[in-house]
Amino acid sequence: EEQLVESGGGSVQAGGSLRLSCTASGLTSSSNCVGWFRQAPGKEREDVASIGTGGISTYYADSVKGRFTISEDSAKNTVYLQMNSLKPEDTAMYFCAAGPREFGSWCTNSRDFAYWGQGTQVTVSS
Repeated sequence: EEQLVESGGGSVQAGGSLRLSCTASGLTSSSNCVGWFRQAPGKEREDVASIGTGGISTYYADSVKGRFTISEDSAKNTVYLQMNSLKPEDTAMYFCAAGPREFGSWCTNSRDFAYWGQGTQVTVSS
């Protein structure tokens, strides 16, 4: 059974940093898309960043470019989201998602993400 477990959320002041972790188990494909998404109260879910495992591709939403970095540790089946220079508008529930990477995919399409974690809360105070 495919399972994603997020950790690392918390409360931080503006300008601070957090690192989120997403540990996967049960993924059968050797090449996957793993992404981070977020949803704030009353707002639609938005994509944040994604990676094609094996270093194939990375993607960042404009709102986080230059501040967030997505990376992977294949030995630990874990993808990280390093978040620096956090802003109050980054406050949201952050979700990890993953799925088999289709040939040629840049891991930016919703169909790339079949499995979802439960989420971890990030709160940034001003």
